[in-house]
Amino acid sequence: MEANTRSTGRLPAAFLTPGSSSFMDFLSDHSPDMLPGKRSLPPLQGAIQAPHGTTIVAASFPGGVVLAGDRRATMGNMIAQRDIEKVFPADEYSAVGIAGTAGLAVEMVKLFQLELEHFEKVEGATLSLEGKANRLSTMIRSNLAMAMQGLAVVPLFAGYDVDREKGRIFSYDVTGGRSEEVGYAATGSGSLFARGSMKKLYRDSLTEQQTLTLVVQALYDAADDDSATGGPDVARRIYPIVTVITDEGFRRLTDVESAEIAGAVLERRMEEPDGPRAALL
Repeated sequence: MEANTRSTGRLPAAFLTPGSSSFMDFLSDHSPDMLPGKRSLPPLQGAIQAPHGTTIVAASFPGGVVLAGDRRATMGNMIAQRDIEKVFPADEYSAVGIAGTAGLAVEMVKLFQLELEHFEKVEGATLSLEGKANRLSTMIRSNLAMAMQGLAVVPLFAGYDVDREKGRIFSYDVTGGRSEEVGYAATGSGSLFARGSMKKLYRDSLTEQQTLTLVVQALYDAADDDSATGGPDVARRIYPIVTVITDEGFRRLTDVESAEIAGAVLERRMEEPDGPRAALL
């Protein structure tokens, strides 16, 4: 196939007339080795050491949803990277936050972006948010063999549902099992602490700005108790990646905006190191 393409300078007909709206199905038919879950690994000699992304949080508010992540990647007990990107737009109205094996997770996100773009071009319409969540579930399930060898990818998916006119959040397990979360969610090594933080602070009536502060507070609490989660790094000017998705589409906060929220949280923590107090009753 490759030799024929080089000699004629044209793509094979099958590449120009895909029989499926799924880009993954197309790859499975023509280049299955390009799918992450189809690749074979060498025999294992002990635990695999690979950079891992850590904590991702999400929270909804009337009119949209916020998805955010810290910037640290770890490899065992070492910091592999201090400024990793963990939150990516999937399309105009949705985004993915990655936790787990960083290299595979980024590759999966890029494939997911292509999957959604391919569907839109073939069908002439965008997938519903529910459909996007299902497609991502299928991709995670295809990586199960690698997950069983320690190379798991566990993302958090969030978006604005244009049909229901609200923000929605979906979490996954390593088998591709999908759950819709109500209000807020977290995944990654610091998720236990981030979820506990949001549980005490979240309210249905939060404004967009309050929700932005909420997720940064949750990431701070996660970093406070989980060594694999990185807090705001003022010296290096590394702050959490914070994104907002509304009926106007996906928007990532600028470094200045993120630094402003993180700075306000840090200033308050100087007075209350454990963070805001929730009412007892």
